[in-house]
Amino acid sequence: MMKCDVITLFPEMIRPVLAQSMLKRAQEKGLLDVRVHDLRDFTEDKHRTADDHPYGGGAGMVLKPEPIFRAVDAIRAGGEPVRLILTSPQGRPFTQQLAFEFSQEPRRLVFICGRYEGVDERVREGLDLEEVSIGDYVLTGGELPALVMMDSAVRWVPGVLGDPGSAKEDSFAGTLLDYPHYTRPATFRGLNIPEVLMSGNHEAIRNWRRKQALLNTIKKRPDLLGKLDCTEEDRRILKELNQERK
Repeated sequence: MMKCDVITLFPEMIRPVLAQSMLKRAQEKGLLDVRVHDLRDFTEDKHRTADDHPYGGGAGMVLKPEPIFRAVDAIRAGGEPVRLILTSPQGRPFTQQLAFEFSQEPRRLVFICGRYEGVDERVREGLDLEEVSIGDYVLTGGELPALVMMDSAVRWVPGVLGDPGSAKEDSFAGTLLDYPHYTRPATFRGLNIPEVLMSGNHEAIRNWRRKQALLNTIKKRPDLLGKLDCTEEDRRILKELNQERK
Protein backbone atom coordinates (compact mmCIF):
# COMPACT_ATOMS: atom_id res chain seq x y z
CA MET A 1 0.00 0.00 0.00
CA MET A 2 1.10 3.54 -0.78
CA LYS A 3 0.41 5.80 2.20
CA CYS A 4 0.12 9.58 1.88
CA ASP A 5 -0.79 12.64 3.91
CA VAL A 6 -1.50 16.06 2.44
CA ILE A 7 -1.16 19.20 4.57
CA THR A 8 -3.00 22.06 2.88
CA LEU A 9 -4.88 25.30 3.39
CA PHE A 10 -7.43 24.13 0.83
CA PRO A 11 -8.43 20.51 1.51
CA GLU A 12 -11.40 20.78 -0.86
CA MET A 13 -8.96 21.12 -3.74
CA ILE A 14 -7.67 17.64 -2.89
CA ARG A 15 -10.68 15.60 -1.76
CA PRO A 16 -12.81 15.79 -4.95
CA VAL A 17 -9.91 14.53 -7.09
CA LEU A 18 -9.23 11.66 -4.69
CA ALA A 19 -12.86 10.61 -5.18
CA GLN A 20 -12.45 10.10 -8.94
CA SER A 21 -10.98 7.60 -11.38
CA MET A 22 -7.83 5.67 -10.58
CA LEU A 23 -7.12 7.39 -7.25
CA LYS A 24 -10.58 6.38 -6.05
CA ARG A 25 -10.20 2.79 -7.26
CA ALA A 26 -6.78 2.47 -5.64
CA GLN A 27 -8.27 3.50 -2.29
CA GLU A 28 -11.22 1.14 -2.69
CA LYS A 29 -8.81 -1.74 -3.37
CA GLY A 30 -6.82 -0.90 -0.23
CA LEU A 31 -3.74 0.00 -2.31
CA LEU A 32 -3.71 3.71 -1.47
CA ASP A 33 -4.31 5.42 1.86
CA VAL A 34 -4.59 9.23 1.72
CA ARG A 35 -5.31 11.50 4.67
CA VAL A 36 -5.99 15.18 4.02
CA HIS A 37 -5.18 17.65 6.81
CA ASP A 38 -6.55 21.20 6.93
CA LEU A 39 -3.64 23.40 8.00
CA ARG A 40 -6.04 25.74 9.81
CA ASP A 41 -6.94 22.90 12.19
CA PHE A 42 -3.45 23.27 13.64
CA THR A 43 -3.70 26.98 14.44
CA GLU A 44 -4.42 28.25 17.96
CA ASP A 45 -6.02 31.68 17.51
CA LYS A 46 -9.73 32.33 17.06
CA HIS A 47 -9.20 33.48 13.47
CA ARG A 48 -7.35 30.24 12.58
CA THR A 49 -4.47 32.23 11.11
CA ALA A 50 -2.05 30.13 9.07
CA ASP A 51 -0.25 32.92 7.19
CA ASP A 52 1.16 36.36 7.91
CA HIS A 53 2.99 39.30 6.34
CA PRO A 54 6.71 38.76 5.63
CA TYR A 55 9.32 40.29 7.92
CA GLY A 56 11.20 43.06 6.11
CA GLY A 57 8.17 43.98 4.02
CA GLY A 58 7.28 42.93 0.52
CA ALA A 59 4.29 41.63 -1.38
CA GLY A 60 2.18 38.64 -0.47
CA MET A 61 1.82 36.42 2.56
CA VAL A 62 3.96 33.65 4.03
CA LEU A 63 2.75 30.42 5.63
CA LYS A 64 3.52 30.46 9.35
CA PRO A 65 5.80 27.76 10.78
CA GLU A 66 3.77 26.81 13.88
CA PRO A 67 0.75 25.18 12.14
CA ILE A 68 3.01 23.22 9.77
CA PHE A 69 5.16 21.89 12.61
CA ARG A 70 2.04 20.96 14.62
CA ALA A 71 0.54 19.15 11.62
CA VAL A 72 3.73 17.16 11.09
CA ASP A 73 3.93 16.38 14.82
CA ALA A 74 0.34 15.10 14.76
CA ILE A 75 1.09 12.80 11.80
CA ARG A 76 4.26 11.52 13.45
CA ALA A 77 2.32 10.86 16.66
CA GLY A 78 0.60 8.03 14.79
CA GLY A 79 3.84 6.09 15.16
CA GLU A 80 4.58 5.50 11.48
CA PRO A 81 7.82 6.79 9.94
CA VAL A 82 7.31 9.61 7.45
CA ARG A 83 9.00 11.10 4.40
CA LEU A 84 8.32 14.83 4.23
CA ILE A 85 7.94 16.48 0.80
CA LEU A 86 7.52 20.21 0.32
CA THR A 87 6.00 21.10 -3.05
CA SER A 88 8.20 23.93 -4.27
CA PRO A 89 9.42 25.42 -7.57
CA GLN A 90 12.86 25.41 -5.93
CA GLY A 91 12.89 21.63 -5.54
CA ARG A 92 14.43 18.86 -7.58
CA PRO A 93 12.45 17.91 -10.67
CA PHE A 94 9.75 15.28 -10.34
CA THR A 95 10.48 12.44 -12.78
CA GLN A 96 9.13 9.02 -13.65
CA GLN A 97 11.96 7.52 -11.63
CA LEU A 98 10.95 9.52 -8.57
CA ALA A 99 7.32 8.49 -9.11
CA PHE A 100 8.41 4.85 -9.00
CA GLU A 101 10.49 5.56 -5.89
CA PHE A 102 7.48 7.12 -4.16
CA SER A 103 5.35 4.10 -5.06
CA GLN A 104 7.81 1.79 -3.29
CA GLU A 105 8.27 4.04 -0.25
CA PRO A 106 7.49 2.13 2.98
CA ARG A 107 7.11 5.37 4.96
CA ARG A 108 4.12 7.69 4.81
CA LEU A 109 4.59 10.34 2.12
CA VAL A 110 3.67 13.67 3.69
CA PHE A 111 3.08 16.41 1.11
CA ILE A 112 3.29 19.93 2.54
CA CYS A 113 1.53 22.23 0.09
CA GLY A 114 3.14 25.64 -0.23
CA ARG A 115 1.01 28.76 -0.78
CA TYR A 116 1.27 32.48 -1.46
CA GLU A 117 4.90 33.70 -1.37
CA GLY A 118 6.03 30.45 0.21
CA VAL A 119 6.62 28.98 3.65
CA ASP A 120 8.59 30.39 6.58
CA GLU A 121 12.21 29.35 6.05
CA ARG A 122 12.28 27.70 9.46
CA VAL A 123 10.10 24.95 8.02
CA ARG A 124 13.00 24.03 5.75
CA GLU A 125 15.54 24.48 8.53
CA GLY A 126 13.64 22.62 11.25
CA LEU A 127 12.09 19.70 9.40
CA ASP A 128 13.95 16.90 7.65
CA LEU A 129 12.19 17.42 4.33
CA GLU A 130 12.92 17.39 0.64
CA GLU A 131 11.66 19.87 -1.93
CA VAL A 132 10.17 18.60 -5.19
CA SER A 133 9.02 20.59 -8.23
CA ILE A 134 6.78 19.44 -11.09
CA GLY A 135 8.21 22.04 -13.49
CA ASP A 136 9.96 25.33 -14.01
CA TYR A 137 6.90 27.51 -13.48
CA VAL A 138 4.96 28.91 -10.53
CA LEU A 139 1.48 27.80 -9.46
CA THR A 140 -0.87 29.38 -6.96
CA GLY A 141 -0.24 26.60 -4.50
CA GLY A 142 1.14 23.12 -3.98
CA GLU A 143 -2.15 21.21 -4.09
CA LEU A 144 -1.99 20.44 -7.81
CA PRO A 145 1.66 19.27 -7.63
CA ALA A 146 0.78 16.99 -4.70
CA LEU A 147 -2.04 15.45 -6.72
CA VAL A 148 0.19 15.10 -9.78
CA MET A 149 2.83 13.25 -7.77
CA MET A 150 0.34 10.92 -6.08
CA ASP A 151 -1.41 10.17 -9.37
CA SER A 152 1.86 9.41 -11.13
CA ALA A 153 3.27 7.31 -8.29
CA VAL A 154 0.21 5.18 -7.55
CA ARG A 155 0.25 3.85 -11.14
CA TRP A 156 3.33 1.84 -10.14
CA VAL A 157 1.63 0.16 -7.18
CA PRO A 158 0.88 -3.45 -8.22
CA GLY A 159 -2.83 -4.01 -8.72
CA VAL A 160 -3.82 -0.39 -9.35
CA LEU A 161 -3.86 -0.55 -13.15
CA GLY A 162 -6.02 -3.09 -14.94
CA ASP A 163 -3.08 -4.11 -17.13
CA PRO A 164 0.15 -4.49 -15.10
CA GLY A 165 2.20 -3.68 -18.21
CA SER A 166 0.61 -0.29 -18.81
CA ALA A 167 2.88 1.67 -16.46
CA LYS A 168 5.99 0.07 -17.92
CA GLU A 169 4.97 1.13 -21.44
CA ASP A 170 4.15 4.75 -20.57
CA SER A 171 6.22 7.62 -21.92
CA PHE A 172 9.38 8.13 -19.83
CA ALA A 173 8.99 4.72 -18.16
CA GLY A 174 11.98 3.48 -20.14
CA THR A 175 13.51 6.79 -21.26
CA LEU A 176 11.70 6.83 -24.63
CA LEU A 177 8.38 8.49 -25.37
CA ASP A 178 5.44 6.19 -25.99
CA TYR A 179 4.48 4.79 -29.40
CA PRO A 180 1.19 5.81 -31.13
CA HIS A 181 -2.02 4.09 -30.04
CA TYR A 182 -5.06 3.26 -32.17
CA THR A 183 -8.52 1.78 -31.58
CA ARG A 184 -11.69 1.13 -33.58
CA PRO A 185 -12.78 2.09 -36.20
CA ALA A 186 -9.99 0.99 -38.51
CA THR A 187 -10.79 3.88 -40.87
CA PHE A 188 -11.92 7.31 -39.70
CA ARG A 189 -12.39 10.29 -42.04
CA GLY A 190 -10.01 8.78 -44.52
CA LEU A 191 -7.35 8.03 -41.93
CA ASN A 192 -6.34 4.37 -41.55
CA ILE A 193 -4.53 2.60 -38.76
CA PRO A 194 -1.19 0.97 -39.74
CA GLU A 195 -1.76 -2.43 -41.32
CA VAL A 196 0.85 -4.09 -39.12
CA LEU A 197 -1.40 -3.60 -36.08
CA MET A 198 -4.08 -5.78 -37.73
CA SER A 199 -1.63 -8.43 -38.92
CA GLY A 200 -1.69 -10.60 -35.81
CA ASN A 201 2.10 -10.84 -36.10
CA HIS A 202 3.16 -10.02 -32.54
CA GLU A 203 6.87 -9.74 -33.34
CA ALA A 204 6.20 -7.35 -36.23
CA ILE A 205 3.93 -5.29 -33.98
CA ARG A 206 6.58 -5.18 -31.26
CA ASN A 207 9.21 -4.02 -33.76
CA TRP A 208 6.85 -1.37 -35.18
CA ARG A 209 6.09 -0.02 -31.73
CA ARG A 210 9.76 0.20 -30.79
CA LYS A 211 10.53 2.01 -34.02
CA GLN A 212 7.67 4.45 -33.48
CA ALA A 213 8.78 5.10 -29.91
CA LEU A 214 12.27 5.94 -31.13
CA LEU A 215 10.86 8.11 -33.92
CA ASN A 216 8.56 9.95 -31.50
CA THR A 217 11.50 10.63 -29.21
CA ILE A 218 13.71 11.88 -32.05
CA LYS A 219 10.99 14.26 -33.21
CA LYS A 220 9.75 15.55 -29.85
CA ARG A 221 12.43 14.98 -27.19
CA PRO A 222 15.79 14.21 -28.81
CA ASP A 223 17.50 15.12 -25.53
CA LEU A 224 16.21 11.83 -24.07
CA LEU A 225 18.20 9.72 -26.53
CA GLY A 226 21.38 10.55 -24.63
CA LYS A 227 19.96 8.67 -21.63
CA LEU A 228 18.97 5.60 -23.65
CA ASP A 229 20.84 2.36 -23.06
CA CYS A 230 20.74 1.26 -26.71
CA THR A 231 20.33 -2.38 -27.63
CA GLU A 232 21.53 -3.83 -30.93
CA GLU A 233 17.93 -3.61 -32.14
CA ASP A 234 17.77 0.09 -31.19
CA ARG A 235 20.96 0.82 -33.08
CA ARG A 236 19.60 -0.97 -36.14
CA ILE A 237 16.32 0.96 -35.98
CA LEU A 238 18.09 4.28 -35.46
CA LYS A 239 20.23 3.56 -38.51
CA GLU A 240 17.08 2.82 -40.53
CA LEU A 241 15.43 6.01 -39.34
CA ASN A 242 18.47 8.08 -40.26
CA GLN A 243 18.49 6.59 -43.76
CA GLU A 244 14.73 7.20 -44.15
CA ARG A 245 15.07 10.81 -43.02
CA LYS A 246 17.87 11.38 -45.56
